[in-house]
Amino acid sequence: MTTTLTLFVGLACLGAFDTLYYHEWRAKLPAMGPLARSELQLHALRDFVYAVIFGTLPWVAWQGRYVLPLIVLLVVEIILTLWDFVVEDWIRKPLGGVYPGERVMHGIMGIAYGAALAYLVPVLRVWWSKPTSLAITSPANSDDHGRGSAAFWHPRFVRRHWTAWQRMAMGAEGIGDSREKVAALPWAGRPLVPD
Repeated sequence: MTTTLTLFVGLACLGAFDTLYYHEWRAKLPAMGPLARSELQLHALRDFVYAVIFGTLPWVAWQGRYVLPLIVLLVVEIILTLWDFVVEDWIRKPLGGVYPGERVMHGIMGIAYGAALAYLVPVLRVWWSKPTSLAITSPANSDDHGRGSAAFWHPRFVRRHWTAWQRMAMGAEGIGDSREKVAALPWAGRPLVPD
């Protein structure tokens, strides 16, 4: 699980760079308003999926039948990402298309996500064989076998808290994307009940 979490931390860092540099600074997606609505909607959905994944994997073992909703979330993320590739090409045509560096970044992120899934599959198989529960993991039952993960400098502790920070950041980004999406709706700014 340590390798999976490390790969997710790396993926989140790449995703943050992709969002800040390519989406916000270069493409200025929020400023595109209704033209970027569908891309921002996909980003908001994906942010919430990542918030659940990053927020639970370091702390919760999805055991027994709870493995199935986790797998659904992981597959939904793949579908949203593939859909986003298509939508980005469509939205970014006025900008000359998706930036070449952004395409490379997306490729690297896809490889990192695939590697994280490859390391997660054996863990899911073990969780599937256990009684159905959402079990809170502790340093004693983590993969470091209790060798001091409560120490703040221990890599396991850092990864767990880093992914908790990522969960909050992804949730906030999803809320921001949703807010921008709602602001771009045709009826935004109108009173709910006419005078």
